[in-house]
Amino acid sequence: MEKVIDKANDSAIKSTKRIVQKSHSMFTGAFALSTLALLGSAQAFGAGEVTFHKDIEPILQRSCQNCHRPGGAGPMSLVTYEEVAPFAGLIEYKTGLRDRAGAMPPWYMEKSIGIQRYKNDPSLSDAELAAISTWARSGTPKGDVADAPEALVFDDSVKWTAGLPDLVVTTNSVTKLAGTPDWWGEIDRVPTGLTEDRWVKSVEIVEVNDVDNEQGTGRDTVGGRYIFHHMIWGTADLDENGERIPSTNTSWPVHEVGRNPDIFDPDGGRLLKAGTYIVSDSVHLHSNGKDTTGHLEIGFRFHEKGYEPKYERVNVGLGNGVDISIAGNQRDQELHAYSVLQQHTKIITFEPHLHAPGERMCLEAIWGYTIETLSCVGYDHNWVRGYAYDDDATPLLPKGTILHIVGYMNNTQTNPNIPDPRNWQGSGNRSVTNMFIDLGMRVSMSEEQFFDEMEKRRSDLDLGPNDHVIGCPLCLAPLVAPIAQSESPLPEREAD
Repeated sequence: MEKVIDKANDSAIKSTKRIVQKSHSMFTGAFALSTLALLGSAQAFGAGEVTFHKDIEPILQRSCQNCHRPGGAGPMSLVTYEEVAPFAGLIEYKTGLRDRAGAMPPWYMEKSIGIQRYKNDPSLSDAELAAISTWARSGTPKGDVADAPEALVFDDSVKWTAGLPDLVVTTNSVTKLAGTPDWWGEIDRVPTGLTEDRWVKSVEIVEVNDVDNEQGTGRDTVGGRYIFHHMIWGTADLDENGERIPSTNTSWPVHEVGRNPDIFDPDGGRLLKAGTYIVSDSVHLHSNGKDTTGHLEIGFRFHEKGYEPKYERVNVGLGNGVDISIAGNQRDQELHAYSVLQQHTKIITFEPHLHAPGERMCLEAIWGYTIETLSCVGYDHNWVRGYAYDDDATPLLPKGTILHIVGYMNNTQTNPNIPDPRNWQGSGNRSVTNMFIDLGMRVSMSEEQFFDEMEKRRSDLDLGPNDHVIGCPLCLAPLVAPIAQSESPLPEREAD
């Protein structure tokens, strides 16, 4: 039997002896299985009555209260029993959506297929979902306050989810007036102030504005909270006239509303050069219904001085933004795109990017006759998420692997993001047109590095000859490591 290597904890990884295969089309079966799992999980979550203080409050603290608290971005506070109980039914519904648009917390990775180990995963387990459902349907018992976890203390200053930055660069403030058309253009260049080159381990961008969170609508991420829809940006040197020097430009991950931090591979940091400027000629501002002044704060976390990256970033064009065709009043329409890896590659993140009709995207790796689904996620254009694989779960793919993404489109009235489902939709930059891209991060590996990574994966996961690891088609193959270069020539073969 084969081990599953996609469980959420190491003990499960090293003890579970089974392999699960799912098909893209097995939604009905998956739903039935998940329902049975919930019934079992409700019994297994804990003995006795499910109560707020004992069972529900710890879940809310871990996955909800960072936003759903006084002054937070969420539309209601979910801190005290008196605040939570009236919304019990809504909480059950939103968490029960799991990986579909509108689900809370906003994490849409499907748990029935592909790799299941990701960094900063706030999603709820089957047992936690079952506990919420049981509690909501049994009268929302409060329980004993002695069972309550210690209350969290929140810092209402700018919140950095990836950790406190070593450098914060602030863009100049802009004002977007209520009811004005969208604006798309260039913003002022801002010096980083960096005096020496540094390698970056993560970058995170937050919008800071004068919107009163207590008065915001909370309808969507964009609904009343923010004015920066997105920013495509980079760093560059400027010449004596203050113009960007194109040869010095370095691109960085795009900022979008609802986006989580970008955490780079520990061995593949990105270089932020001294004396450079933050530059962008593609900022999209969107009116939120009230006069709002705001700016972006860009937080960089650095590696220690002396750090040198082992791997280089590799650009893999995977997607289609040119000839998309989505018919009106139809759901379950598919888009496909392929790319062949020219180098041994480690995939650091999977980041689907779709527009209004997009409901789901899957990433496959094709190597020889092996076709594996690496990840499938639901999509919500109000929360553009990047999914960073755990370090011992990053796909390790040999040169020649075919990457295949599948996008699932719903252009019907059942999709609340569609303004008029009768309309055909094509490609374009606006949200009412379409993109179909995987914006994930990847690094390239030499032959020797590739073999070293596979050996480390076998050791970390304690893999045996009969195990299977998703995303590493050659990890258990009987391969011979590359022959070391030798100055001595091979002996000549004697003549017959």
